[in-house]
Amino acid sequence: MIKSGLIEKVSEKVKNFTKRDVEVIVDAIFDSMTARLASGDKIEIRGFGSFKVKEYKARKGRNPKTGEAIDVPAKKAPFFKVGKELKERINKQF
Repeated sequence: MIKSGLIEKVSEKVKNFTKRDVEVIVDAIFDSMTARLASGDKIEIRGFGSFKVKEYKARKGRNPKTGEAIDVPAKKAPFFKVGKELKERINKQF
């Protein structure tokens, strides 16, 4: 699902708001989540999962094309851990 699909689904369920209102709300949620992750905070949505930023140390790597050794710089990346309820719900369908 893409963001426009999410906005569409929420608009169908919430009749009191226009699609534009729902879009503003969804954008506000994503902006807030992005800001919290950027500041190093963890986000936990009960029954869904949690988001945090993982830090990766600098390391030596290899260029797969040439085999040449390269330095891979340290970096941070968002990480999502699925919640127990969501995992169980997904596994029930199979």
